[in-house]
Amino acid sequence: MDVDKTIKDFKKKLHNSVDVADRTLDKNGVKIGFIYLKSITDNAIFSENIFEPVASFQGEISFEMLKSFVRPNDVSEIEQSEVLKNILKGGVVIFISNSEKILAIDILKYNTRAPSEPPTSPVIMGPREGFTEDYKTNITLLRRRFHDENLVLESAFVGKQTKTQIIVAYLHGVADKKVIAELKKRLKNIEIDGIVDSYYLLSLITSRPNSFLKQVGQSEKPDIVAAKMLEGRVAIIVDNSPIVLTVPFVFLEDLQNSNDYYTNFTYSTLIRFVRVAAIILAVLGPGTYIALQLFHYNILPFKYLITIADATQQVPFTPFIELLFISLLFQVLYEVSLRLPSYLGLATSVVGALILGDTGVKAGLISPPAVIVVAIAKIALYTIPEQASQITLLQYIFMIIGASLGLLGLIGGMIYFVAYANTVENFGAPYLAPLSPFILSDNKDGVFKVPLDKMKKMPKSFKNIPTERIDEKRLLKNEEKSNESD
Repeated sequence: MDVDKTIKDFKKKLHNSVDVADRTLDKNGVKIGFIYLKSITDNAIFSENIFEPVASFQGEISFEMLKSFVRPNDVSEIEQSEVLKNILKGGVVIFISNSEKILAIDILKYNTRAPSEPPTSPVIMGPREGFTEDYKTNITLLRRRFHDENLVLESAFVGKQTKTQIIVAYLHGVADKKVIAELKKRLKNIEIDGIVDSYYLLSLITSRPNSFLKQVGQSEKPDIVAAKMLEGRVAIIVDNSPIVLTVPFVFLEDLQNSNDYYTNFTYSTLIRFVRVAAIILAVLGPGTYIALQLFHYNILPFKYLITIADATQQVPFTPFIELLFISLLFQVLYEVSLRLPSYLGLATSVVGALILGDTGVKAGLISPPAVIVVAIAKIALYTIPEQASQITLLQYIFMIIGASLGLLGLIGGMIYFVAYANTVENFGAPYLAPLSPFILSDNKDGVFKVPLDKMKKMPKSFKNIPTERIDEKRLLKNEEKSNESD
């Protein structure tokens, strides 16, 4: 093998990028060449464990000697067609002039942040670590929770340019084989130039990509993903993303919160009912206010009607235009607060709340009741932040319906939306399960929550293999022992 020419050819294929490094050695008439990307490899390991030991070796140089002599990490013999792939994955590729064989050593290294509490999923009690952008770290976080040989991790690469590594994680004997096979098929059929984050996969692995309803679960917390996998779901870890996706998905997953499982079950049930009420208020509140003002003011209490009339008599806009203006103002302030630095975001919030809100009311452009209605609706939708985008969209739709068709239109719109949601399913899981279709056993951890020892059965809202989660015979024996001791 002509080592110099081979290295030159591969550097050319990599467009002579500035981070392409190569070293050569001439030992007893045998030329050894190294090529790697210094930006993503561990240069200390390369120097101390690979280059310097080979440079100081005094014996006969051969491929088998290199293979047995160099042992820092993963060492493998590769074909010429795999050279670029190994270089781009953080490996050092070694050529030797007296052999056509090629050696690759994995010494990938890049800066990653340590697991910390995710900003999107804070908890009062419970684990505070979250996934990071490094898929190896995320695999470790799952391995720590499953000391069992049935945890399966399968790899795939998606994206013509990025070749992003995707890990499909599931529990063998728990996750349904058809769901796993369907997910692999959809991942294999993806034709895209690149995947830079897990959200790129959302519309590519859903049954109805044009639907605005969420069809794939997502979380930054390993304990949540592990709990979903125990129920038979499949996790999708995407390199360079701290968001892990899970399928199948049902709406009630977002109604639940990790804090529910670290507090009393009766309190958790109460909080879930509060969340349901908040969703209804967020979706229908502004539309109902508009409908009552325009079409059904006669059903309002007389004193409240007088209050509304006094507050709105100076406002030059119709109730619909007024609420639309306030909603858009809130949305603009929200978007600004997300993108500005924290100190400027706080100042913007103060300006928006005090100057725009209070001054707008005093100037007669908007009324206090309208501000209150929109503020309550906007706050209520963040009781389930995972559904905020869908709820916001529904909010505007029902505002238009309330302004054009009144309360009957709102009722008809809700019926149509529930009927539409009933038609949505992904990987065999109905969107509204276990409420529709109604599954009694699954409702033990639905809107209601019962103690853990009462949730003996596996979820039936989506496909999985086992039927029981708790050994009833062992549970009965423990109860008998407890009663005897009492």
